Amino acid sequence: MEKLELLAPSGDLERLKIACLYGADAIYIGGQNYSLRANALNFSVDDIREAVNFAHNLNKKVYVTVNIVFHDKDLEGVKEYLQTLDEIGVDAIIVSDVVVMELWKKLNLNLELHVSTQASSLNYETVKFYQDLGATRVVLAREASREDVKRIKDETGIEIECFVHGAMCTSISGRCVLSNYATNRDSNRGGCAQVCRFIFDADNTDQVFSMTPKDLNMVANIKDMINVGVNSFKVEGRMRSVYYIATVIDVYRHLIDKVVNNTLTDAYTKYSLSVLNRCANRDSTDQFFNGLPGKNEQYFLGRDEISNKDFLGIVKGYDRDTNVVTLEQRNYFKPGDVVEFFGPCMEATTFTIPDKLYDKDDNLIDVANHPQMIVKFKANINLSEFDMMRIKVFDISDFL
Repeated sequence: MEKLELLAPSGDLERLKIACLYGADAIYIGGQNYSLRANALNFSVDDIREAVNFAHNLNKKVYVTVNIVFHDKDLEGVKEYLQTLDEIGVDAIIVSDVVVMELWKKLNLNLELHVSTQASSLNYETVKFYQDLGATRVVLAREASREDVKRIKDETGIEIECFVHGAMCTSISGRCVLSNYATNRDSNRGGCAQVCRFIFDADNTDQVFSMTPKDLNMVANIKDMINVGVNSFKVEGRMRSVYYIATVIDVYRHLIDKVVNNTLTDAYTKYSLSVLNRCANRDSTDQFFNGLPGKNEQYFLGRDEISNKDFLGIVKGYDRDTNVVTLEQRNYFKPGDVVEFFGPCMEATTFTIPDKLYDKDDNLIDVANHPQMIVKFKANINLSEFDMMRIKVFDISDFL
């Protein structure tokens, strides 16, 4: 079996560190220019340098998106930018425009060339074209079916990267002009206003209309994806929260490892689906992999996107002599609440909040009700920095 990679998104250094610690093998990020997530915080050159150092110390890789559709004025400074990324030690750039691919080849850079999903690659002849330009990996279009993936892998042998989780594009990725038309923000140059998610009034009726697809969720298809030759399993979401990234990466890390070790069960798959469905506030499905999506994979008549408050806090420290955990609170909790800790080096562990809670100055408090307040309490669990606490909702025994 070829080496498998779990690829995580990061919009800033905090998210990158969380993604690395929670099991990602590689991280993709955007610089402050030439990236399709212009509204994310994104990384300065100094941030990219720090990100590469942090990731490489953990034997992780960093890929940088340079995937806008370039107009002439966008090309100013791109040569120097690519050379800087190469000097920093970035492992690969993710590119959609042939002009950047040709520039990469001309500069004879050490970093790898990966073709972005924005190139909408759906057949092996297209992939061979990019392979001839020097690409070592192609991120297939989100619209690729199981048969597409297998045929491309069989015909080219190139590394295949596919999305497994996150938002979908109403148009074929890289071909949308809705944002340009409605808001004068160019979706293909990083300014997408997500017009497809707007709620529109239908003519002469009280009904509303939308055109957005449900999110992608490939939990039930991981084994099949491995079998048809996918090398890298990509999670969408550079603008998502640390809790979202930690939860999604943690779930897919366990799923991939269980497939490789032949220990994946139906119960664990159902448990994983339930955890992920609470993590996001949008419905999800497998979209194109098993056939063309229909009305059940699309929102047409409006939708509810209510965020839950499962994420209760992130561990900032743990004293193993006193068993006192220091937690940065994210949502309300109180003594007696049944919660769950999970983290990079631990299985999900059920815990009941004790009677005594303390603030950062060791004053006794009744509840944790201020966002990002520091809360201390005793927990006889071997916790570490960056472990997280959430509401206890599911247990794998629920699905046996």
